[in-house]
Amino acid sequence: MYTFWPHSPNHQMDGFGIYMITSGTYQKQHFLQESKRRTDFCSLLFQIMLKYKLELQAWAVLSNHYHLIIQVPNGNLDLKKAITELHRTCALRLNRLDNTPGRKVWFNYWDSMITYPQSYYARLHYVHTNPVHHGVVPNAGLYPHCSYSWFIQNAPKVFVNRILQMDSSRIRVNDEF
Repeated sequence: MYTFWPHSPNHQMDGFGIYMITSGTYQKQHFLQESKRRTDFCSLLFQIMLKYKLELQAWAVLSNHYHLIIQVPNGNLDLKKAITELHRTCALRLNRLDNTPGRKVWFNYWDSMITYPQSYYARLHYVHTNPVHHGVVPNAGLYPHCSYSWFIQNAPKVFVNRILQMDSSRIRVNDEF
């Protein structure tokens, strides 16, 4: 029998499926304030997704948190390892840049398996447009550290229209950053 710590998210990522991951920086500090840091974080994210053979479907990286939609192929049990490596490597790099060895950068992450199509569509919309939700930009297409522009350019037009028409206001996501 498992006993879970009530103040920490319970990571039950047991393989195949689509997951939404949200993570915030320690004490909501803006460690990724500069655009270059967000660009570097995105590059690291893409490298780690390739390394672990995970399919990144949507991402939004802001100055103190991020959201991801990741498809985990059948038989792949590496999502938790990938997120751990992402946080560890990012923290080491940022701490080296700021000359602050050992500083805590990431607080925690929350994950949820997406099991219904409508929930998946709403969460895709939410992640693609998250910079607008936080008032960073008036149009997500203007924000280079999210998947919105990539999605518009690469997904079938019918699918793009379906996602952008979704109402994401009712989804419950830890996003008080």
